[in-house]
Amino acid sequence: MHSPTEADACAEELRAALAAHGITLPSLGVDLPTLAAGCPVRPLIALGNCNLLTARALTAALREGAA
Repeated sequence: MHSPTEADACAEELRAALAAHGITLPSLGVDLPTLAAGCPVRPLIALGNCNLLTARALTAALREGAA
């Protein structure tokens, strides 16, 4: 089972990696219902919604990283 601290750290690492490409996902964070679940599950990271400009920037960053 993953701890809430581990999930928070993962979300912050993702936030920092996105920021390095000039991308901000304001809703990015740990999905609280998966942390509150009583069974040993992996918590989810909620990415949330984003506008078209952010989606295009994310797509470009992923394509650049894959090249």
